[in-house]
Amino acid sequence: MKLMRLGEPGHERPVVRVDVDHYVDVGDVVPDFDEAFFGSGGLATLPALVASKQAAGAATPFTDERVGAPIARPHQILCIGLNYSDHAKETGQAVPSEPILFTKSPNTLVGPNDDVRIPRGSTKPDWEVELGIVIGRRTSYLDSVDEARDAIAGFTVVNDVSERAFQMERGGQWSKGKSAETFNPTGPWLVTPDEISDVGDLGMWLDVNGVRRQDGSTSTMIFDPYFIVHHLSQFMVLEPGDLIDTGTPPGVGMGFDPQIWLQPGDVMELGIDGLGSQRQTVVGPR
Repeated sequence: MKLMRLGEPGHERPVVRVDVDHYVDVGDVVPDFDEAFFGSGGLATLPALVASKQAAGAATPFTDERVGAPIARPHQILCIGLNYSDHAKETGQAVPSEPILFTKSPNTLVGPNDDVRIPRGSTKPDWEVELGIVIGRRTSYLDSVDEARDAIAGFTVVNDVSERAFQMERGGQWSKGKSAETFNPTGPWLVTPDEISDVGDLGMWLDVNGVRRQDGSTSTMIFDPYFIVHHLSQFMVLEPGDLIDTGTPPGVGMGFDPQIWLQPGDVMELGIDGLGSQRQTVVGPR
């Protein structure tokens, strides 16, 4: 299944994409794709609900309606740094021996095509196409990596927008450079694991103003999604609907010589095989 949320910010309703041109609205039964939905086993009952509605002719054509993030604001957004061997190389840093963890403020979550706003005082805003994991049940102290598979609701595209000066030059706290408003465009869909043949072999790309900047694959991940979920569960409780950004391949702005930073008016387009694509325009500070 491909879960989506359509509507203006703060008024999104949950729908399920049933083909390229149509969706089924489930908002009359499912209040939202949120912690309560995932935590109550809503994913297990959703296919039958969608099939029943589709059989009754309830499929609706897509219009130009805004696409929101496919999940409601999560309890937490967790991020894994330097998780691609080729990205670690471009930054000149050692391949980590275990996942590097930092967080983003949950209110960074926006839709896949919403504007990205450069924060006040920013000098080095950057881009990062990433695979996102959404947690499907309350999870802690998983016994094995295989057990982590059952804890995952699905996968999505995220842009882990970063302000490198805030991240690297303001006291060593990565979260400072990751948590500005609009810094986590997500979607367009949450794709359930059954629709992905191999999450470890997905092409991923990002263009800025029509120029390809990132062209990678999840095959160069150091720690795969299942290892990441198992690992994090040893340190914290993962709640249903939590989002994990899993790292980026090479081609980020700070990796170029000279370095390239986002400017107001720039357009980022990005995507991952089978998970859809995003498009954001960069705007200036408030």
